[in-house]
Formats: sequence, C-alpha cells, structure tokens
Amino acid sequence: MELSSFDKSKLTMSILMTPDKANFSGNVHGGEILKYLDQVAYACASRYCGNYVVTISVDRVIFSHPIKVGTLVTFLASINYTGKTSMEVGMKVISEDIQKGIVTDTNSCFFTMVSVDADGKPLPIPQLDPKNEIEKRRMHDGKIRRDIRLHGVSKL
Repeated sequence: MELSSFDKSKLTMSILMTPDKANFSGNVHGGEILKYLDQVAYACASRYCGNYVVTISVDRVIFSHPIKVGTLVTFLASINYTGKTSMEVGMKVISEDIQKGIVTDTNSCFFTMVSVDADGKPLPIPQLDPKNEIEKRRMHDGKIRRDIRLHGVSKL
C-alpha cells in the first residue's frame, strides 16, 4: 500500500511501557516520555514534508498523570501549522491500562520542527491545507502560538 493514501499530516504511535523505562516508584520517567515525544514529532514532521527535520522548540509539557509500567501509551501527533520552513506538531499522550480498559489523557504539548538539508540550511515545506473545522482551529491556534514564540504577543 502506498503512503499517499494516508493523511501525511497525522501520526499515531503506541508503546508498551516496560520496567526498563521506570523510576524507583514504578512510574515511567518523564525523560522517557520526552524522548518518545521528540521521536514522534520527528516522524510526523519528516513524513509530512519529506525532508530531515530538527526540533527547534517544545512548548509546555505538563505531566498531568503518572504513567505506570505495563501501561500502553499512545502518542497522537498532527501538523497544526506550517510556516515557510517550520511546522508545529501538536501532540496528545494517552495511557491505557490494558487489563482494566481505563484510558487517561496524560499530557499534550507542541513541538516546532524545521525542515533542513544536509548542511542544516532550512528548506521550504508544503503548506498545510486544513480540511475541516478542527484542522482550521488548530491552524489558527498554531499561528497564535507561533506569534507568541517569535514576538511575545499574539497578532489576533
């Protein structure tokens, strides 16, 4: 099956949290989740633009609920906003107790990724074309966050 039949602006990845990812209290290290967030952001952004990408910023990662060993963690990523060479990847993390069937929204955050060539010079990326109201809202909100990151204020 060719990837073009998929929406290249979205990516879902699930990982079972094993004991090697835990701290002494049996919860998954926050750094492990951050590592996965960066990998998912990279995969989503790189697939979307077809180039190598680098992480430029991470906005507000708050760990709302601990994640226990044995939990299935799903990372939901989408391209929310595109500039000339950069894009915002919005991510939601949910954890699932697969034995009890309990799903918990553990955190969300935004990564800014930039498309670069082999020398690290920024490359242009395809512009996002939002198709529905949710995607349009994400695009609008992503532009506001970009303005705040760049200028400290929003240009509504």
